[in-house]
Parts: sequence; C-alpha cells; structure tokens
Amino acid sequence: MDFKLVSQYEPTGDQPQAIEQLVSGVNDGTPYQTLLGVTGSGKTFTMANVIARTNRPTLILSHNKTLAAQLYSEFKSFFPENSVHYFVSYYDYYQPEAYIPATDKYIEKDLAINEEIDRLRLSTVTALLSGRRDIVVVSSVSCLYGMGNPDNINANAVTIHRGDHMGRDEFLRRLVDALYSRNEVELTSGHFRVKGDTVDVFLADEQIILRVIFWGNEIETIQILDSATQMPREDVEGFKIFPANVFVTPKAQLGSALGKIDVDLGTQVEMFRREARYVEAKRLYERVTYDLEMIREVGYCSGIENYSRYFDGREPGQRPFCLLDYMPDDFLTIIDESHVTVPQVRAMYGGDQSRKSTLIEYGFRLDAARDNRPLRFEEFEELTGQTIFVSATPADYELEMSEGVVVEQILRPTGLLDPKITVRPSQGQIDDLIEEIQLRIEHHERTLVTTLTKRMAEELSSYLARLGIRTAYMHSDVETMDRIQILDDLRAGAIDVLVGVNLLREGLDLPEVSLVAIIDADKEGFLRSHRSLTQTAGRAARNLNGEVIMYADKITDSMQRTIDETERRRTLQLQYNEQHGITPQAIIKARNSIIGIDNELQISDEAMTHARRYESNVEDDKTRMQRQLAAEFNHSAGVAADPVIGYMKQTDLEKAIDNLKAQMIAAAKRMDFVEAAQYRDEIFKLQQRLQPKQ
Repeated sequence: MDFKLVSQYEPTGDQPQAIEQLVSGVNDGTPYQTLLGVTGSGKTFTMANVIARTNRPTLILSHNKTLAAQLYSEFKSFFPENSVHYFVSYYDYYQPEAYIPATDKYIEKDLAINEEIDRLRLSTVTALLSGRRDIVVVSSVSCLYGMGNPDNINANAVTIHRGDHMGRDEFLRRLVDALYSRNEVELTSGHFRVKGDTVDVFLADEQIILRVIFWGNEIETIQILDSATQMPREDVEGFKIFPANVFVTPKAQLGSALGKIDVDLGTQVEMFRREARYVEAKRLYERVTYDLEMIREVGYCSGIENYSRYFDGREPGQRPFCLLDYMPDDFLTIIDESHVTVPQVRAMYGGDQSRKSTLIEYGFRLDAARDNRPLRFEEFEELTGQTIFVSATPADYELEMSEGVVVEQILRPTGLLDPKITVRPSQGQIDDLIEEIQLRIEHHERTLVTTLTKRMAEELSSYLARLGIRTAYMHSDVETMDRIQILDDLRAGAIDVLVGVNLLREGLDLPEVSLVAIIDADKEGFLRSHRSLTQTAGRAARNLNGEVIMYADKITDSMQRTIDETERRRTLQLQYNEQHGITPQAIIKARNSIIGIDNELQISDEAMTHARRYESNVEDDKTRMQRQLAAEFNHSAGVAADPVIGYMKQTDLEKAIDNLKAQMIAAAKRMDFVEAAQYRDEIFKLQQRLQPKQ
C-alpha cells in the first residue's frame, strides 16, 4: 500500500519549497541531497512529507538511541496506517570482550539483552522480508553490524495453510529448526506449548499467539489469540512464522561450518607453537574446542557471533550481512544530524578491529573473528540508496557528496528568529557576563556559558555561586544521571546558569535559555569551529529574546562565518514574518522531555523547591542526601554515590544490584535509554564494590 501522511498541520514557511526540491531530486535519481534546516524549523515534518510524496521504503539513521526513539515516535504518528519500525542495539548495557596486554587483564563480555527491543528488531526484519514497501525503519548505527543471511531466515521460516498435510510432530521439528523452544510452564515470546493436537506459538516478532489445531496429519484450524487474554481473535487461512532469531543456519550447512572451524583451529594453533607461544596455543585450543562442543550439543555457545563467517558461508574478509541487505533495492536513506552521524558511521570499523586484533593476537579468538564486524564506511556507501543528509550545520562530506547544492529550511513555523550575535572584548568579560546573567534572572530566563576547559567551567561555576547566582557546571566527568538532573533543574528554574565545555547537544531543546555566552570565542579549534559555534548559538534559538555573546579579542574566520550566516538567516526570517504578518511565538515545552517523560512545566512552586536546595549549604545538602540514600538504598538509583555503601553487607549490595537491574530493564522497555544508562552506571559502581568481597 502507499504511504498515508496524517497530520493536523500543513507545510508552512519554506517547508513547501524544501519538500518540492527534495522530492524532485529523489524522482530525478539524484544520489545525494542535503537539507540544511535550522533548529525548530520542522525538519522531521519535511522528511515525512518527502517519504509520503516519493512513496519509497525509507531508512532513517540517527546517531543515538534516544533521538532514534523520538523519531520513531514521531513517524509512528505521521504514518499510523503504515509499517514504521525501530531498529537499535538490543543491549540494556554491553561490555565487549577485550584483552589489555600491558596488565595481562582479560575482560569477559557482559551484557543484558532487552527483550522488547529484540522483538522490535525482529519485527523490522520480518516486515522487510514480507515484501511490504510502505516501510520506514528508524535505526541507530546498529544497522551496520552483522546479522544472519536473509536467505537462511527465509529458508527456515515455517509457512502453514489450513488443510496442509503436515503432522503435528513435523510442525514441532520445524519450529525447533526456526529456533523456537518448548515451554509448558509459561508461554512467552519465542516459545511454544503443546496440548494434544493443539500447538500454541508465541511469535517472536509480534505480540500475538498463533494456535494451530491438527486433525490427524492435517492442519484443521489456524487462530490468532490475544497475547494478554489468550482468547481467539480471528481465524486465518494461512500464516508465515519467521525464525525467533536473525542468526539461523540450515542443518545442511552446520556440519560443513564446524569442519572449517576445526581446520582453522589446527592451523592457528600450529602457528602459535612454531613461534613458541605455547600459552596462546593452549588458550585458543581449549576455548574453541569448548565452543564447538557447545554448538554440537545445544546449537549455540557464548560468543557464537565470532564464528558467523563460517555459518554464513562467507570468504575471509568478505563483509557480513546487515540490515541494509534486507532493505528493498530502491530504498531511500535519510541521515539525521549528519554532521555527527556520518563521522560515527566512519569510526565504527576502526574501533572494532583494534579490539579484535588484540584478542586474536593473544589466542582468545580465531582469526575469523575479524569478519564479525561493522561495515567499513566504503561498504556503507555502496549499500545505501539515494541519500538525504539532514543537519543545521552540514559538514564538508555532505556538501561534497551533494556537489554543493543545499536545500535550505530556515523559516520556523513559530516565527522565531535566530539569536542576535554580539562580540565583546575579553578584558572584563566575567564582570560583563555577570551583568548579563542578572538581567536574565530578572526576566526568569536562563543562561548557558561555554568554556574551553573543564577546570575553567568548574572555577567559573564556583565563582558565580559565591556571588549568590544559582549555577552548576556540566562536562564529560559529570555522571549521566547528574546531567539529566542538572538540565531538568535548569528548565525548572532551580538554577539560572549552566556552565559547560561543550554544550552542543543536537536534539536538546531548552526554550527557557535566552543567552548563550561563549568564553574565548577566538581560540580556533574543534570547540570554536564554525559548526561548533553555530550549533552552540542554536541553543538560544527557541527563545523570543535569544542572544549570543562571543567574548574575544579578535574576530576569527569561524566567528565571522557564524555571524554572517546567522545574520543572513535572521534577515530572511524577518522578511518572511513581515510579509505574512507573523508575530514570533514563544515555545512552551513540557519539562522532563529530555528523558522521555511529559509533565507540564511549572516554574512557581516546583522551581522554588529546587532553588532552596541549590541555595542551601552544599555540604549540609550532601549529608542529608547521604542519610536518605542509606535508609532507602534499595529503592534509589543513586545508591552507589553513598559512602555508607562501603559498609554494607554483600547480601545487601546484591539486593541493591538486583533492584537496579529491574529498574534499568523497565526504563529500557519504555525506551527511556538515558534513564536506563543511569541505572547501568550505578550497577557498575556497586559491582565494583562487590568484587573484593567475592
């Protein structure tokens, strides 16, 4: 079926011309296009219109899980009648296998798989294999990593029709080959149960149960049951049950694959022995032999993905199969925040190979483990279809690939303008900054200050606090949970100023921020490049009184480019507002949306509660919090920060870890990945405390 866009809004501003240009480019076969869309201009709505107009299956690539979840939610609302899917890494947390030769330390792989995300991934794969074309897949860079051969998945799918001559036992054997397992106690996703001539299968890719009733050696009835009530919803004539896992190998290939592993094991062990590296030879032989025994007995082993080359039938060095192999031939690729996402895609392969090479060199893995890898960037380019880069600050790569042709979208539906930029001398910059901050405080607005170093951020924050200004700092050393709390407090009014090193947060909206101050703006480098300055300035673009102050002794090329571009945008935005009689409107955004929770923004009482906490003595506040955490450690995500933890019994620590794991899994199921990461960090801290006690 065709895409059907559902929205109460119509394209406005320069959205119509952007949509027309992009659609024309896609229809004309243009391989690469770039959409330069400023913050708040409705780029997602434009992307949805392009998909609906071109009617092409689409892959939308985002650089992190949280933004991918936001995009998934938006596209689900835009296309409620079409097939919209979410494909990200299914780990709640993941510690990859590694070896550090300098300290002779081996780090075993540790992970926790989120079953709901695993189901969403499998649902994506089966939807693509079903032949549907009205598909939108929102993905992270997880789409670059190895998956099973699409042909193997299709070959192991179980297709049934009412009236088929198939015995119950044959059907059960085919389910087992498709990696479903029997469970008579509790029917959960990826399992089946048998009661006489009735077989219930809880599908791995959908939240439904399939009931198959046999009459002798014939399928008499096929029913779909509600997964919650397990009551029949409808009878169907036929159904295709896809495997419960994307890594599936036909039995005919399994024996051949194990034989090749045996041969390569002998070759690599012999090489170690010739080099008199007997420890590595013994280590590799014992490890791989154990894995082979596990695969022969139970069908899998820990780290089986490192043998994927054998099971897929690939040659050494040949790239693995990935999600892009499942996409239709004419799919459209949209890369969101491309100035961040493209470098991330480019970096995946190098980091993976560095770790794998060390494991292979010291006998922890066969050489074939190298081929369990993400795509190289060149391979990614070959596999992607026509591509649209979306960014407020496209990088050189995007501009080069689109041959310098950029589709601009710089008018906001709200009529808001890009912030004014002024340059002031560095001498006396702190005194001048304090005056500007006080003006914002009087108007109940917030300020962001960006510095070049962590130490300066901390010292400036401390200095402002001594002057009675409610402030906090944020940089890479600040824990994830604390960052979320700081941003939440900033929006609520508990703090007025946030000082940081790199406040470029693509996708982070802070409508209350009216001033962005850039200290040492003339110090050229990554943090003061044209793109960084533009992204930083954009943090004030959602406020009616948005302003950017650059403190500098000279105007660098990067500063001038940012100033010129911002002024150009402001001029066009002003002209459009005057021509159409638009009065800029302030944005009222629900607080806590940073972590995926929607609450009404209440500045009054809640802000004052936070403010009193920040205004009180820091040490007294810490002491109070520590007592509270000690009393309620098994209900709090911040337990690892409490010094009382050091005196807890091992059983209490284990109880706290179990409680945090449950909360982490629940948060990940809600797709609140930032919150899940908070719990993960606390689990790691408690596990470190627990380690010496074992």
